[in-house]
Amino acid sequence: MSDRVNLDEKLGSFSDHWAPRIVARYNDHEVRLVKVEGEFIWHQHDDTDELFLILDGTLDMEFRDRTVTLGPGELIVVPKGTEHRPCARNGEVQLMLIDPRDMPNTGDPATATVAVEI
Repeated sequence: MSDRVNLDEKLGSFSDHWAPRIVARYNDHEVRLVKVEGEFIWHQHDDTDELFLILDGTLDMEFRDRTVTLGPGELIVVPKGTEHRPCARNGEVQLMLIDPRDMPNTGDPATATVAVEI
């Protein structure tokens, strides 16, 4: 990977939804970009927190007891073991995720979309 990552260029290089792209790595973490639309599945990550940074659009992060609505420039950290469901009900949302290396986006490798490096 190069020294510099242009997020707009990377986001412009793909159009599919719920399919994370790895744009950088540091320590044992991956910086991922993803475009989402509609509702994802309810899931949890038993061993790690999950960070979502909204780059464009409006995302509802649903928890079993509440919904947190996030806009551009806002982030949320979902604590490990917390069941959640990201939803983009008002059109496409562009996100940056910071996840441990090889973490499955559904919390379960059998159902996850494998993050691809771009």
